[in-house]
Amino acid sequence: MKKAIITVIGKDKVGIIYGVTKILSENNVNVLDISQTILQGMFTMMMIVDIEKCDSNFEALSDILAKEGQEMGVEIRIQLESIFESMHRI
Repeated sequence: MKKAIITVIGKDKVGIIYGVTKILSENNVNVLDISQTILQGMFTMMMIVDIEKCDSNFEALSDILAKEGQEMGVEIRIQLESIFESMHRI
């Protein structure tokens, strides 16, 4: 299993989760865990996904997600789990 972390942040609106999961489904990416909340109108979501069987390379998937985020008015980022853990290690 090859895991990645997706973060989504922006003003809450209808369709954010759909927009992200639609792209993941189209690229054969499995959602393993998801957490989302809305804080004073700001939407925040973190997903752990399995990208092992992804139909696109990592850079292409990152670009597709970033473009979708721009269209929805939110910021979508994806990082490999190993990079994410290294960056957030205490």
